[in-house]
Amino acid sequence: MVNTTAGLIGVVLLARHGDRTAYYQDPVTYNSTQSYITPLGEQQEFELGSFLRNTYLNPDSPSFIQNISTDVVNVDQLTVRADAGGGNVILNSAYALLQGLYPSTKKSELTLANGTTILPPLGGYQYVPVQSLEFWQSPSLTSWMECEYFQYHLARIYVSSAFTNMSATAAPFLTALKPYLGSVSNNFTNMWNIYDHVNVQYTYNKTYYEILPPTFLQQARYYSDWLQHNVFTDSVQNGIGQIPIRTLLPEVFWALGNMTKASNQVKMNIQEIDYKPFISLFNVTNATVTDPEITGTVNYASVVALELSLNSQGQHEVSMKFKNGTQDSQFRQLKMFGNTSITLDSFIHQLFWTTINSTNNWCFSCNQTVLRGCSVFNYSNDPFLYGYGTGYTG
Repeated sequence: MVNTTAGLIGVVLLARHGDRTAYYQDPVTYNSTQSYITPLGEQQEFELGSFLRNTYLNPDSPSFIQNISTDVVNVDQLTVRADAGGGNVILNSAYALLQGLYPSTKKSELTLANGTTILPPLGGYQYVPVQSLEFWQSPSLTSWMECEYFQYHLARIYVSSAFTNMSATAAPFLTALKPYLGSVSNNFTNMWNIYDHVNVQYTYNKTYYEILPPTFLQQARYYSDWLQHNVFTDSVQNGIGQIPIRTLLPEVFWALGNMTKASNQVKMNIQEIDYKPFISLFNVTNATVTDPEITGTVNYASVVALELSLNSQGQHEVSMKFKNGTQDSQFRQLKMFGNTSITLDSFIHQLFWTTINSTNNWCFSCNQTVLRGCSVFNYSNDPFLYGYGTGYTG
């Protein structure tokens, strides 16, 4: 079924993966170990997909997308991309989300030339293509990894007065928490891994759940959120701390721009990602100025929607909404640069200059000349090599 009544032109969705097994990030580099999606995470993503279905594929919804197929998926109307690193937790999250977005239906059956009717497996399961992006293919979704300047950024944070003061504030709590950490270091630089350990154990270990003192999980989350916000933001829009969103924005601009063209078929662009780009996005758009609650790590199965529509002057405009995992039952409206919606031209104009739109630019921006495909580029005559002229000299 296709509905042609008024509504949105299209939407770009940034979705965080669902619950997963334990996950370690090196505090010095933020390189990480493998983790795997859990049944809880699969259910979270399925529920997110169902929510998005009701929001964008329901003809009675005010956010219904014009001319989109509502029951049987038209794969030409969707673009889905997911980070395929680690144990495929993000890639598998994308598949779970899509099961909720376009659930099994008998309407997906087809009739062969000889008259035989075929229903896909699992009661009409709908197979939606997902572009899986491997770590070695492009830095677009994992741009902080193997980025030398980002590691300098981390080192500066760890010696800053703000970090020193917060570390001192957290010290009594981290001392009290030590008996519940096993072999996990209680150094404040390790705060992400501390919270992750506590959260995973509290979720899956019944004994741990019963003995962990009240507020300990919340306190660990508070300090982890503070650190992650500082790690993945910066004082300027094009700062290296914001690199997670700086490499993702070109895809966002391209997708929204294509949706304005009459020849375009794609109505929904889904990027399944880690938590880091959310923090950077909220900072570069000044969304945290009017909604400071969103400064920390977003919950599992969170989603940002960048909705494209036409305003009364016939201009394409973008509105940003956010749903913080299962904590929120509905979208909340966010403000970008102080406005609930801005024209697409303005959105691109204010952020395009911050973007990193190719592997070559990423290599330059990160002072990387060997790893992640950078060895194919010639930097022998580059006056900025190794940071000379940029201030990033270690």
